Amino acid sequence: MFRRGVLTLLFFLACSSVPAQDWATKMFETTSHDFGSIARGAKAEYQFVLTNIYVEDVEIDHVRTSCGCTSARIARPLLKTHEKGAVIAGINTRSFLGRKGATITVVFSKPFYAEVQLHVTSRIRSDVELTPGSVVLGEVERGSAVDKKISVNYAGRGNWQIVDVKSKNPHISGRVIETKRLGGQVAYELIVHLDENAPIGHIRDHLMLVANDRFSQQIPVPVEGRVLSGITVNPTSLFMGVVEPGQKVTKQLVVRASRPFRILSITCDAKCFEFDTSAEEVPKPLHLIPVTFMAGEEKGKLIKTIHIQTDLDDSSPELPAYAVVEPQ
Repeated sequence: MFRRGVLTLLFFLACSSVPAQDWATKMFETTSHDFGSIARGAKAEYQFVLTNIYVEDVEIDHVRTSCGCTSARIARPLLKTHEKGAVIAGINTRSFLGRKGATITVVFSKPFYAEVQLHVTSRIRSDVELTPGSVVLGEVERGSAVDKKISVNYAGRGNWQIVDVKSKNPHISGRVIETKRLGGQVAYELIVHLDENAPIGHIRDHLMLVANDRFSQQIPVPVEGRVLSGITVNPTSLFMGVVEPGQKVTKQLVVRASRPFRILSITCDAKCFEFDTSAEEVPKPLHLIPVTFMAGEEKGKLIKTIHIQTDLDDSSPELPAYAVVEPQ
């Protein structure tokens, strides 16, 4: 019923040029973004996230922008059912100044042609410059702290000051040291600290510099990096496919670490998943785990969680496993 409903919907939409665009637009979490006020040279990117909510594969053929002030790239051109992707918009803060706006056109080729328009706006400041354009923390082992520095330069009023550094992330903080003040030229060193309690995962955040600026007090500073676990699992989500009732499918998990370890157990909150760990008793840095899914009679989408326990540390990796059960 689910597959038939989707196919019927797609056929209906294909017959009308205006509503036909809606199936693609519905996949996006949002279609507009305001970057606000950005320092010159700052790295300014935003991810327009989309999810394939259909059974059919969705493919983004290409993207184009209406202005050279904005670039766009596709993070993942082919999305299978329930997979997430993104169109990443970037502002060229080196070559452009002032208020800018652009339209990004996303062109889909599968399951049939459609276009979605995304909109971005920004104000690129000429008086404040970041060097480099973002704070790159790099890859940090879990439990480790790290400090990074960038320069903040201002040209304008002689009494201009950074009076505060704010962070919404409790694990990221910043402080500034004034290094120059000559006429209207002011320079600061921004020191960014990531504490040892930061959780595992990617960091895509901002610090906010607060200045004694009457019209534009806040200056965002991008912060990016990744906190690594002692253990990594690929894929990060396991899609078993679109299967028929009673069909058996086997796929493979790759569990890796920087030093040898043993897998103590792999479990799932559903009996339809089985794991072969017979060859995993010897400690080694890489384990290949066959995962078998047996589809039941219940139709529709099935989402479960796989839990992995090792002897390496106190971390217990988890990942979603899902399938769509549909009769042919």
